[in-house]
Amino acid sequence: QVQLVESGGGLVPPGGSLRLSCAASGIIFSAYAVDWHRQAPGKQREWIAQISSGGSPTYYADSVKGRFTISRDNAKNTVYLQMNSLKPEDTAVYYCRIRANWGQGTQVTVSS
Repeated sequence: QVQLVESGGGLVPPGGSLRLSCAASGIIFSAYAVDWHRQAPGKQREWIAQISSGGSPTYYADSVKGRFTISRDNAKNTVYLQMNSLKPEDTAVYYCRIRANWGQGTQVTVSS
């Protein structure tokens, strides 16, 4: 069965950086695009980035464009989300997704 495990979340001050990871198993990872989503308290889940199976092209929501970078290492079955210039409004649970398969999420809190 497909398993996605996110990691790398935490508490960071405004302007700081974090790198999230999403490790996949039970799937031919290199065959699929991977998406990152996030859900802030009281809000709907929001799509924020996608990376194609081979690593390009990549796509971003306007809310994160220029600050976040999605990448992947197919040899490690892992996708990354580098998040820079973090803002309090980036506070959310971050999820990765491959097709209909979701991870459990990792909490990111941006606060001083």
